[in-house]
Amino acid sequence: MSRIGKLPITVPAAVSITQKDDVVTVKGPKGELSQKISPAMQLELKDNILTISRSNDERQNRALHGLYRALIHNMVVGVSEGYRKELELVGVGYRVSCTGNVLDFSLGYTHNIFLQLPPEIKVETKSERNKNPMVILESADKQLIGQVCAKIRSFRKVEPYKGKGIRFVGEKVRRKSGKSAGK
Repeated sequence: MSRIGKLPITVPAAVSITQKDDVVTVKGPKGELSQKISPAMQLELKDNILTISRSNDERQNRALHGLYRALIHNMVVGVSEGYRKELELVGVGYRVSCTGNVLDFSLGYTHNIFLQLPPEIKVETKSERNKNPMVILESADKQLIGQVCAKIRSFRKVEPYKGKGIRFVGEKVRRKSGKSAGK
């Protein structure tokens, strides 16, 4: 039996879960999310506790049991609390600005990079004196916000020698000593 799939999901009072055919829809104060699930999975909501069970022990159903439990749990947390990611730009002259849902990055290339964000994501930028510029992303969809963060980080990956690049706030970067340290 799947250890993750057996775990119950506590549903807050402000969140409602409906299942129509093979689509689970979760509504809450932060928005509405839906996910298509396998017909072999059954959802049971009792006293604000959601449990997911599978119809048989086939290999494919065992693999999907924990996956769908994790996806539905992420949707419940997303519509009730939301997800927040903070990125910082470390490097001399690195800047970011926001107009609407378009981010404008200046990362040391010959041109600026413009990124159009999906409407589900709220964005805020901070540029304070003597601090690294920051991008703060908020959304109810964990998968979408993670994908956008990965796209932003791909513009300037953190390099191990000087530590320059785009990183999460609080992320530790393993630094390498240069070639002069070996002598």
